[in-house]
Amino acid sequence: MSVHHRFIDVLDRRVFYREAGDPHAPSVVLLHGYPTSSFMFRDLIPRLAERFHVVAPDHIGFGLSDAPRVEDFTYTFDALADHTAAFLATIGVEEYAIYVQDYGAPIGWRLALRDPSAIRAIVSQNGNAYEEGFVDEFWAGIWRYGDAPGPETEASLRPALGEDAIRWQYTHGVPDPTLVSPDTWSHDAALVARPGNDLAQLALFEDYVSNVRLYPAFHHYLRSSGVPVLAVWGRNDEIFAPAGAEAFRQHAKDPEVHLLDGGHFLLESALDEVAPLVLDFLSRQEAAARPGGSQSHVASAT
Repeated sequence: MSVHHRFIDVLDRRVFYREAGDPHAPSVVLLHGYPTSSFMFRDLIPRLAERFHVVAPDHIGFGLSDAPRVEDFTYTFDALADHTAAFLATIGVEEYAIYVQDYGAPIGWRLALRDPSAIRAIVSQNGNAYEEGFVDEFWAGIWRYGDAPGPETEASLRPALGEDAIRWQYTHGVPDPTLVSPDTWSHDAALVARPGNDLAQLALFEDYVSNVRLYPAFHHYLRSSGVPVLAVWGRNDEIFAPAGAEAFRQHAKDPEVHLLDGGHFLLESALDEVAPLVLDFLSRQEAAARPGGSQSHVASAT
């Protein structure tokens, strides 16, 4: 399966994205988290592209997309969602399923709230939508910084931008850390370390509380839309606890929840478990959405 690596101008910024699969097939948009990029999906994309049109952009400030200075770009989750929406419009993707992880989740939730009819299904892989999901020890410093940004609260967060902390994100909770390639954290650390990018990441830390304020509206959307939800989660994640996956049961209609033995970046150690779950879920939703389709018919066909 060929994966294309492309650049495109969106809102005067250069966006890098990976694309694979038949452009006429149903689309799946993969939205990455912090501190990574579409690189995190490099092995999942070919699996999904056997049945779907797959698109995975790098957010502004991440990966190979433009990373403007904070003086030239307002780093908020609203702004990242604006760029993602404009990117999808530019490449002609109007209806799609989303696969979200970490930062990709609040970006995806904004897309769903702005245009509910565009979202065909949601896959959340350690992508939080509930206060139950926050691990207090990890988030305490971010909440303090959001409440009172300044030298003291900033100092406690700066280590999170370094390679040691990024390596921890990849290896914590993984039963066998040797399964995680050092390419992952060294790749991310090098891009986060671009001149001026530290201030961009701090701005997003400060803005993270805006995502929590969005949760009630997103919960209403889940309940009112009935959008299909799959939560596949590394149950050992010390950033977003498995309670965040189980919480989808509060508002989503019959969500499918799978807690796997892994950490925050589950694809690095459990790809062979995650990919079949996602393919099966998305294939059933697409079949059920076709004229004459039904969940019972789909279950027998798969």
